Parts: sequence; structure tokens; C-alpha cells
Amino acid sequence: MGNGLKTVLFLIGSAFLTRLIPFSSFFRNLDTMIHEFGHAVVTLALSGKVMYIELYANHSGVTYSQIMNNWSSIPVSLAGYMTASLFAVFLFKMRAGGRQRLGLQVITVLAILSLILFVRNEFGVMWLVGFIALNIIMLALSPRWLTDFYYLLLAFLTLEESVVGPISLIVYALENPASAGDAANLSRVTPIPAIGWAVFFSLFGLWCAKKAIVAFMERKKPRPTRQPEQPRFNEYR
Repeated sequence: MGNGLKTVLFLIGSAFLTRLIPFSSFFRNLDTMIHEFGHAVVTLALSGKVMYIELYANHSGVTYSQIMNNWSSIPVSLAGYMTASLFAVFLFKMRAGGRQRLGLQVITVLAILSLILFVRNEFGVMWLVGFIALNIIMLALSPRWLTDFYYLLLAFLTLEESVVGPISLIVYALENPASAGDAANLSRVTPIPAIGWAVFFSLFGLWCAKKAIVAFMERKKPRPTRQPEQPRFNEYR
């Protein structure tokens, strides 16, 4: 079975199974947080100004920022979906290396930075406070098996959303190109229409999903145990 087919089957199976877990909808905003955080970081890297971020209960979000020139809107608009897709790969790479705690610590630090620096609407603040508190509890108090399960839930939900989001953008671009979010922003400063950018984001998301699934299938190789040195018997004459 090819990796492409494995990716599709894993995504379908994950989307079905995660919806059976109570409160899984709460954690889907992690992908939104990473998406908007990507916009914010690239804006600051290009000497722009991030005014604030809003996260919503329907798993959408928006970053309000000021940029110095039109060309800067290209990398800023690209950053959202691409950062979210790459972050999903990062989470599975951490899991493949047995570093789930480090991955969860990174997630928590990004949530804290988002809360302190960017997010200002009521739902976004409350969600971040609850999410950060839960992560700290998982890191400090829960048994390892529960922490690993929690981490894997976050990883798969982030992976799902990083693929579903761009595919949904294709639908928006077909129905009303002006409402296609980042794809619409890119179409205004490039000759490529919104549908073209939506397809690009979708293909990139699927490519990253394939990388993530390959990492998920990997197993951490146990370190070889060092054999004690055998005494040498030399014959002297």
C-alpha cells in the first residue's frame, strides 16, 4: 500500500475515531492557534505590527496586523496554513523519537506566548487559559500512558485540521473567492486566483500529512546495550 493511500486512510480513520472522544472539539483550536501564531511571527519578522489575534469557538481565527508594504502580505498570508501543516509533522516527529513530553512542552510554551502577546478576545483568552492549565496538569501529574495518549490526540487533531482547513478553502474559493481568507489575500497581490492558492495549500497540507503518517509508523529503535568487555587471555613466552 502506497504512502499516499495510507495517508488518506489514516486521515479518514482518525477523523472518525477522534469524534468519538468526548470534548475532542475543544482541542481542535490548537491548529487554529498555530495557524494564527504563524501569521503573527512572520509579521513581526518582516518588521510589521501585530495588533491582536482572535480565536473563535467554531475553530476559526483571525490575526489583525499592520505591514510595511504589499509584498509583505505574501509571506504573511502563506505562513498560516503552512505553519500549521509543518507543526503537525513536528508533533509526529517528536512522537517517533519518544519525545512526547518535549512536544507537549513546546505546545504549552506557544500557548502561553499567544496568551501573553497576541490573543485578546474573550473566548480565545478563556480557551488558552484552560488549555494551558490542562497541559500543565498532564505534564506534572498524569501517568505516562495518559500523557502519551493525550499527546497523540493533540497530534492527530492538529493533523486533521491542517488538512481539512485548506480543503475547505477550496470550497470557499469556488463559491465566493473574496471570502477565501488567506487565498483571497494572496490573489489580491499575485496573478494567481484564490482557487489556485487554495489548491496549493491543500497539496502542501497533504504532503505534510504523508510525512506525519510516515513518522507515526516509525518506531523508536532501542539503543543497543553495551556488552561488557571480555577479559583477554594472552600467552607470554
